[in-house]
Amino acid sequence: MSTPRPIVLAAAFLLATTASLSKAETPHLGKPLDEAAIANWDISILPDGTGLPKGSGTSAQGAAIFAEKCAACHGDNGRGGGPAAALVEEHKIVGISASQKTIKNFWPYATTIFDFIRRAMPFTAPRSLSDDEVYALTAYILAENKLIDAKDTMNAETLPKVKMPNRDNFIIRFPDRI
Repeated sequence: MSTPRPIVLAAAFLLATTASLSKAETPHLGKPLDEAAIANWDISILPDGTGLPKGSGTSAQGAAIFAEKCAACHGDNGRGGGPAAALVEEHKIVGISASQKTIKNFWPYATTIFDFIRRAMPFTAPRSLSDDEVYALTAYILAENKLIDAKDTMNAETLPKVKMPNRDNFIIRFPDRI
């Protein structure tokens, strides 16, 4: 009695593919990360302020940092004129286009400003600012947009309390996750 040829071929194929899986290797891209390395990048800030670090900053402190590290791209006082978008707008724009989105007329949460600056700015050296510098820059941008008083101090307690003008114009896709 002979075994049908398709069954033999299927068994051989299954054996060959299963054997090769036991010796599978990674493509050797990058390097494995330990928990400490991952924790260094786990820096997300939620709209309610969860994840904000210790530290604080004022608009006056932020003005000096902005002039040194941000104005080349965002223009004097954040009003545009450089290669990056303006951050300050004098009035709310109804029906804004992508080129007109600024902190005041578009961003829904002040904590998002902190998160973005901390993670991505300055463009030439992301993650190089201290938490105090990020709080100071956030305070400066909010004060220039007349969303806080120039004398206010921003920190983990005060920043989430800033109500952004356009917050209620967003449709929250998953409100239970905020």
